[in-house]
Amino acid sequence: MATRNLKKKTATKYIFVVGGVMSGVGKGVATSSIGLILQSKGYAVTALKIDPYINVDAGTMNPTEHGEVFVLRDGYETDQDMGNYERFMGLELSRDHYMTTGLVYKTVIEKERNLEYEGRCVEVVPHIPQEVIRRIKKAARTSNADIAIIEIGGTVGEYQNILFLEAARIMKLEHSADVFFVLVSYLPIPSKIGEMKTKPTQYAVRTLNGTGIQPDFIVARSDRPLDEKRKEKLAVNCNIRKEDVISAPDVESIYDVPLNFEQDDLGNRLLKKLGLKAKKHDLSVWEKRVFKNRKSTETVRIGVVGKYFKTGDYVFSDAYISVIEALKHAACEIGRKIELDWVDSADFEADPKRLESLRQYQGILVPGGFGGRGIEGIISAIRFCREEKIPYFGLCYGMQLMVIEYARSVMKLPNAHTKEVNSDTPYPVIDILPEQVEKLRKKNFGATMRLGHYAAKLKSGTIARDAYKVDSVLERHRHRYEVNPEYIKQIEAAGLVFSATSPDGILMEIAELPKKQHPFFLGTQFHPEFQSSLIKPHPLFVAFLKAAVRTIG
Repeated sequence: MATRNLKKKTATKYIFVVGGVMSGVGKGVATSSIGLILQSKGYAVTALKIDPYINVDAGTMNPTEHGEVFVLRDGYETDQDMGNYERFMGLELSRDHYMTTGLVYKTVIEKERNLEYEGRCVEVVPHIPQEVIRRIKKAARTSNADIAIIEIGGTVGEYQNILFLEAARIMKLEHSADVFFVLVSYLPIPSKIGEMKTKPTQYAVRTLNGTGIQPDFIVARSDRPLDEKRKEKLAVNCNIRKEDVISAPDVESIYDVPLNFEQDDLGNRLLKKLGLKAKKHDLSVWEKRVFKNRKSTETVRIGVVGKYFKTGDYVFSDAYISVIEALKHAACEIGRKIELDWVDSADFEADPKRLESLRQYQGILVPGGFGGRGIEGIISAIRFCREEKIPYFGLCYGMQLMVIEYARSVMKLPNAHTKEVNSDTPYPVIDILPEQVEKLRKKNFGATMRLGHYAAKLKSGTIARDAYKVDSVLERHRHRYEVNPEYIKQIEAAGLVFSATSPDGILMEIAELPKKQHPFFLGTQFHPEFQSSLIKPHPLFVAFLKAAVRTIG
C-alpha cells in the first residue's frame, strides 16, 4: 500500500507588539499595518488584543474614558483596536481574539472550581501566563493562521501588563525561532530644544529587557521622520540593527501607515526574521485607495451631534472612532475628503437658537449612546434636520431618538419618549426588548444586550434597499431598547417607513422618510460603522454622503 507524502505545516509564527514611553502612540494601527503587509506577502494572518483591565470585557467601560466599544460578529464587546484589525486586514474576528486580565483570571478561577487543576495549588505564576498562552495558541489555531500578531495594551513598565509580558517571554523561551517582538515607542521633540530625543525609548527598551524580552524591531513614532543619526543612536543603545529601526512619522491618514512602513522594507525584514520568504508582493488595491484619498480636493462637511466628546478641556473623538473611519471610507468612495465638526447636544439645550448653526453642514449624523443626558438637544437637532431638509443619519440611539422626534412633532404625541429615560412616559414609542426586562431587574448588565450579527430583510423601493442592492443583510447590534411594536402601525400611518425589519417582522431595523419628502432622513437600529473598511465602504454611509453632496449649493 502506497503511503502519502504529507507535508508538515510550518509552525505558526507569533509577533508581539508592545508600547513604550506613553499610551496612544498607535500600537493598534501598527499591528493592523503589519498584518496587512504580511497578508500582501501571501500569508494568512490573524490578530489578538490583550487589555490589562480587570473588566471581563469592554462592554461596561465608559466611552469617554476608554473609547469606543467595538462589537464583533459573535457579539463580543471589545477594545476599539479590534476594529482597526478588521478594517485593515479584512478579517471577521471572534471572542477568541480578545482577552483582558479579568477574563483570564475568571477563567483560571472557574477551572480551579471545576477541579481542572486536579487539586494542585493554583498560583498567579505559572497558571495565569499559561492561560494567556493557551488563548493565544487557540486563536492562531482556529484562525488557521501562518502568523499571529498579539498587541499587549499599555506600556512597558506598567505592573498591569507584566503577566502578559511574562507569557510572551515564556513563549519565546519555548519557541525561540517562532516568537518575535516589536516595540512601538515615542520619540519626543521638545519645542524649546528642537531636537528629537531617543532617551525615553532607550529606557523603554531597558525596561522591556528587565522582563526578559529584547525587541527585534523598534517602530519609532514621532512628529517627523527619523534621521540616520537617531537610528544609529537607537541601534547602539538598544542592541538592535539600524535597519530594524522603522520610522513612523505622523501622517495625514492612518491608511498611509502600511505604505510608510514598506518604505523601510518592514515586510521583508519581518519575514527574514521569521524565517519565511514572500510568496507575492501585492499592496496594489490598498495603494489605489490611499492614492485616491490623497488626490481628493473637494470636501463634504458633516456635523456629528453627540454627548461623549468632552473629557476635561479636550475633545475625545475615540468614543466614535468607527463612525469617523466609516465616514472617511465613504468620502473616499465618492472622491471627497471628510470635514468633521463635533457638536455637543447640550449646547442646544442651553440655547435653542444655536440650532441655526446646523445649516453650515451638508449632513448631520447622530451616533449611538445611552442615558438621558443631552438627548433633548439631540431631538431638537433631529427636528431641525427633518424640517430644513438637511440629510440626517442616525445610528442605534440616533434612530430611536429620530422615532421619538417624529412621534412628538408629526404624530402629536406629547412627551413621547423612550422608557430608558422616562419609565412613566404616556407614549413609550421606544421600549425595552422583552428578554432584557429580567436582566435589568437582576442588574445583570455585562454582555447581556442584544449583541452581534442579526439578519434584516429590506423593503423594496426604499433608500436602504437602493443602497444595499440586496434583499437581506447581516448587521451588528448593541442595544436593549427597540421601537415599541404597539406603535409601529401608527408610526407607519403617519409617514415614517420601516425599510428593514428582523426576518420575523417584529424588530424595526431601519427607519426612513421617502425621498420625495426628504433627501436623506434615515436611522438604523444596528451599527453599520462596525462593518465598513477603506476597501469596502458601508453602503449606507456612502448613500448618506452622496445625499449630503447633492445638497451643496
